[in-house]
Amino acid sequence: MKKSMMMLALIALTFSSCSKNETIAAATETTGTEAVGGGQEAVVDNDSAPDIVKLAVSNPDLSTLVKAVQAAGLATSLSNAGPFTVFAPTNEAFAKLPAGTLDDLMKPENVEKLNDILGHHTYVGVIKTDQLTDGQSLGMVDGTPISIKIVNGKPVVNGTVNIIASVPASNGIVHVVDSVILPN
Repeated sequence: MKKSMMMLALIALTFSSCSKNETIAAATETTGTEAVGGGQEAVVDNDSAPDIVKLAVSNPDLSTLVKAVQAAGLATSLSNAGPFTVFAPTNEAFAKLPAGTLDDLMKPENVEKLNDILGHHTYVGVIKTDQLTDGQSLGMVDGTPISIKIVNGKPVVNGTVNIIASVPASNGIVHVVDSVILPN
């Protein structure tokens, strides 16, 4: 009886192993083909939680941010392991900027300025909303801190920028905000 149970287990393990290897080979083939010519952001993975870039791409209210991230060449960086906390301005937030500002920032000759502004929206590490405290200062990627104030029980960035929603990503968290956070 023990021998037949062992044989059945061995046969099941063999079939299971073959099936997994075929799945892995198929996944590797698909992912490898899809990712050619792109960085981490080009890897196709429909099973895992989306990374910060894929999360932003899937939200039409963040399309301006996605264009800015692409123009600044930061899509690969924000698709990597992280962890990152990104304060993501909505399209309406970008529309609040003075006329012509966004168009000017998106020009190739202004990629450094755009990079600084986007870096001012990115923190290395994960800070959830319940971890944001009154008087807290966060050092952002651009080297300039932002300040957190708690107003009516909710965190506000630099005294005026409200967090609309917070969404976890595979490589961090995205706090959707109602204004662009400009460095001082």
